[in-house]
Amino acid sequence: MIATINPEEVESLLKEGKSLNLIDVRELDEWESGHIKEARFLPLSELEARLGELDKNEEYIMVCRSGGRSGRACEYMQALGYKVTNMTGGMLQWQGEVE
Repeated sequence: MIATINPEEVESLLKEGKSLNLIDVRELDEWESGHIKEARFLPLSELEARLGELDKNEEYIMVCRSGGRSGRACEYMQALGYKVTNMTGGMLQWQGEVE
C-alpha cells in the first residue's frame, strides 16, 4: 500500500514552513512548463539510474502530472526500501504557485 497526500495538503504544509522532499518525476518539457518551487527534478525515465542521489533515511513526496507516474515511482522505490508518498491528482490538481 502506497501512502498518499493530496495537493492541498502539500501546499498547506509548505505554507506552514515545513521542509518537504518533493520529487517531480515528469519529463523536462513538463517541468519547464511549471513546477512546485520546492520540488526537485528527477524524471521517471532517469529514476533507476539516479536513485543513488536519494537518501533512504529521508521521506519523499512524488509528483507528476496526474499521479500515475509518481505512483509507479512510489511502488518501485518502496520495494527498494524508500519512504515515499504519492501526491494524488498531481500537477493537474495543484492550486499553489508554480515556477
